[in-house]
Amino acid sequence: MARVLIIDDDAAICRLLSATVTRQGHEARHFSSLAEGLAEAAGGRYDLLFLDINLPDGNGLAALPRIREIEAAPEVIIITGAGDPDGAELAITSGAWDYIDKGSPIQHIILSLSRALRYREEKGGRIVPMVLKRCGLVGSSPPMQACLEQAAQAALSEANLLIGGATGTGKEMFAWMVHENSPRGGRNFVVVDCATLPETLVESILFGHRRGAFTGADRDREGLFRQAEGGTIFLDEIGELPLRVQKAFLRVLQEQKFRPVGGGAEITGNFRVIAATNRDLAEMARDGQFREDLLYRLRTLSIHLPDLPERGDDIQELFSARMTELCKRYHIGPKGISADFFDCLGAYDWPGNVRELFNTVETVLSAAMFEPTIYPKHLPTHIRVRAVQAAIRGNHPEPAALTGGAAASPPVGREETIAQWRDFRDRMELNYLQELTAAARGDIGRACHLSGLSRSRLYALLRQHDIPFRPR
Repeated sequence: MARVLIIDDDAAICRLLSATVTRQGHEARHFSSLAEGLAEAAGGRYDLLFLDINLPDGNGLAALPRIREIEAAPEVIIITGAGDPDGAELAITSGAWDYIDKGSPIQHIILSLSRALRYREEKGGRIVPMVLKRCGLVGSSPPMQACLEQAAQAALSEANLLIGGATGTGKEMFAWMVHENSPRGGRNFVVVDCATLPETLVESILFGHRRGAFTGADRDREGLFRQAEGGTIFLDEIGELPLRVQKAFLRVLQEQKFRPVGGGAEITGNFRVIAATNRDLAEMARDGQFREDLLYRLRTLSIHLPDLPERGDDIQELFSARMTELCKRYHIGPKGISADFFDCLGAYDWPGNVRELFNTVETVLSAAMFEPTIYPKHLPTHIRVRAVQAAIRGNHPEPAALTGGAAASPPVGREETIAQWRDFRDRMELNYLQELTAAARGDIGRACHLSGLSRSRLYALLRQHDIPFRPR
């Protein structure tokens, strides 16, 4: 018998679901508020959760990351009367088992329930997941943990893997980690920068050539796929390949066979293919800019890396780890870090992601090379300026630490009214998002256009602040 939790403010739906679950031989409990339901889920060890989206005290989709953090987290079936494609995408990418409209036939609900419980039962009997060698990757936030779980699964497979994510999120490091944790670990890991492959020489570079195959081919040369024999070939920025060049990859990915330029017989290879892109290949395929058949071959398995601001406290962990590494490299003692320094890092939006953060660490270390403690004044000017501007836009006096000056003494009796920087930033962010959702009138595309935020970043912020939002 399984334990099923229902969080929905519609009494009729709760009665229907409870009766359905009970008839299937399982135990059911229901709550009408998100707060009460989440508290019960955290301590009740439930197997499955039926979750509504629009609840009186919050958004069910926004709660999915918190549910994933629960020990032995239940499988989640989103059940809603306001279904929409964007909401369904967000639910599934956030880890939900299914997304069901309340008007669906009862048999559809029963089928989803039984399959989810069967999956959970089978999952419970599996061997404990492998312990990953992190290979220098830092971070323990929920989005990072989800990616690490996917990486562990990918390391146990030989299937092609596609890693997505914005520039600077660490796609090559993730590919290296998957390689090192796989049976191919310790063998060649060959990196191909697809953005720099010349169209006229792509076959020669990838597959090699025989002597005399073309002018200047004075000897046989093996290609990059041959160099990856027994190991992994990493196709970085695969979305930058011209259409003509994409065709050259199809057979080698499908059959692991290739023919050197000027060669007679095909060569059978033994390699694992991992590709990465910062572009939306599915959208490019719809626009005719990327071959659908190549996309299908590449994304047998897929991992999407989150932007750095979505990773929360990983920013502090990443900064500290990189600073320690650089201090050792330059043979200087460890640095102290002022309490307000990480608040300033958190106020910045990090468009360059982890790569930009690591470059910032080097800038900070250069500025504080002979000083024992790091302060906000050691940050690059544009990062400090962004934080100051955020404070001014909120009609709040900027912290003196951001400008490098001495802190002004607050008026007597006013100390208790001065908020922590992080609290203030969160309030301003919440106010902005509320105004944005009102101005966009439920159109997620419009909200992204108005704010300049990516769809994934906007969804992450809405989830973080528990803001209900129904994209149309």
